[in-house]
Amino acid sequence: MIPWLDAHTPFPDVSEALTADAPGLLAAGADLSPQRLLAAYQRGIFPWFSEGQPILWWSTDPRMVLLTEHFRISESLKKTLKKIEKSSRTDGRWQVRFDTAFEDVMRACAAPRRDGPGTWISEDIIEGYTGLHKLGYAHSSELWLDGELVGGAYGVSIGTMFYGESMFARVTDASKIALAYLVHFLRRHGVAMIDCQQETGHLASLGARPIPRSDFLEHVQKNIAAPQISDWTPIPPYISAA
Repeated sequence: MIPWLDAHTPFPDVSEALTADAPGLLAAGADLSPQRLLAAYQRGIFPWFSEGQPILWWSTDPRMVLLTEHFRISESLKKTLKKIEKSSRTDGRWQVRFDTAFEDVMRACAAPRRDGPGTWISEDIIEGYTGLHKLGYAHSSELWLDGELVGGAYGVSIGTMFYGESMFARVTDASKIALAYLVHFLRRHGVAMIDCQQETGHLASLGARPIPRSDFLEHVQKNIAAPQISDWTPIPPYISAA
């Protein structure tokens, strides 16, 4: 049995997470306030649940992470990034922005997908993370085409630790472009690791890999104590601007 949390119950130690049936499941209940979410991320815990379920809190072992120096970018995507950067400096049709439409990015990530239903991102989740955004702890990377939001990614930033949450694309490679800008920005600002939470083939294709939870938590505790990144201005990734 996992513990039920009320508004004032602290999280149990992550060593108490289940190892069978639902590996990594730690607790249920509580709320999705910015304060509760911050307390979770600072301990390597994240919420994940489906509609109709209570709030479920997880700490998986192993943990899927992306080391920013190991992010894989294809030659074709490099060409696309060069086109995006050139456009942003000339005709302006393509633009990459950070934090100008955070809630819109979340809602786009929650929308139904071509290959299946929408994600687990509920109204309560949106409210909690937009609260984190207003406090400066959650950020979005956005791709715009002719003034329309066509792709993006968002996550939580504490010190020099970043926790990736979700991505979406309305045109080809839009989510990868938003992610490439985000990863490059984070690397330039001293972020060595992005938490990916769940192990998937798509994340592995981008360079992510599982590591022991103990190693992940050691990295978290060291990096959440660093100063917050203050200037969220996109930096053209990997390519010459010429």
